[in-house]
Amino acid sequence: MPFVLRNGVRARKLAQGDMVQPERSRIELVDIARGVALVAMAIYHFTWDLDFFGYIEPGTSVTGGWRIFARCIASSFLFLVGVSLYLAHGGGFRRRSFLRRLAMIAGAAAAITLVTYILFPDSFIFFGILHHIAVATVLGAAALRLPVAALLVLAAAVIAAPHFVQAQFLDHPVFWWTGFSRNVPSTNDFIPIFPWFGAVLLGIAAAKAADRAGLFARLRRIRLDDKLPLLGAAGRHSLAFYLLHQPVLISGLWLFAQVVPPPPPDPGARFLQACIAQCMPHRDEGFCRAYCGCVLDEATAQGRVGDLFATGGSRDAQSWVDNLAIQCSVENNG
Repeated sequence: MPFVLRNGVRARKLAQGDMVQPERSRIELVDIARGVALVAMAIYHFTWDLDFFGYIEPGTSVTGGWRIFARCIASSFLFLVGVSLYLAHGGGFRRRSFLRRLAMIAGAAAAITLVTYILFPDSFIFFGILHHIAVATVLGAAALRLPVAALLVLAAAVIAAPHFVQAQFLDHPVFWWTGFSRNVPSTNDFIPIFPWFGAVLLGIAAAKAADRAGLFARLRRIRLDDKLPLLGAAGRHSLAFYLLHQPVLISGLWLFAQVVPPPPPDPGARFLQACIAQCMPHRDEGFCRAYCGCVLDEATAQGRVGDLFATGGSRDAQSWVDNLAIQCSVENNG
């Protein structure tokens, strides 16, 4: 039966298990932080695009400081996912908004997979940042009621797990998304559950601790939208920004390339870029550079650089490439 509040507003009786949600005001600082992370992501992706089009040295965007920059961006995004999850559902689980948001993220992730499979079939995104956020949203919701100490211990375990969990059956493609596989193929974005879900758990723990300390109540009084309106708007519409920024950047670079074409690609540099990109998910950068450089040097000395790019070539060429890879792997493993 309906009842009437003092101000005359009619409301339905709450279904069993529902909780009254207090009126919430947005924490603009969280939106600003998300906006800053989005801008950083766009900067990194623009560098990746320059690398892809051939305007900078091959491999620049996936090695050195740029690789660290990319990992910092992903970590900050996932940390904010945890913070936002607690802000939205820490006081009571709101099923309808949760499912609506989850459906949007999962749908966008599926679209990313489809589009990248069409454009980059050899390195399409099968479990990137959006795929991770979709799964982490479900897992994080299940962890919201854990105490802060338990969340911190669990986060440490998730981050450390890939260094200790090893089993041959985990190399099967069905387990690639976990982060325990050692034979994951080349992909333009790969954010597996382990260790990256640890950042989401840390975000939940930090948000829960901040809430108990009364920090969120103080942060809600800070108004920054009028000073940083674009960052705030980007943070409030992060999914739209993510989906649109790369098409805009790539389209702009493509148009620029029609006027100022990049220099012709060097086959050796192109091989190093592809080789290092495929190696990095499994080994450290120092090994990958030494290993790939060894393969290229040997192929150049023997005049067989073209065989490094051959697909479906002769059995002799494939055997030669395999033996060269084993030789350089042994030499650089010390």
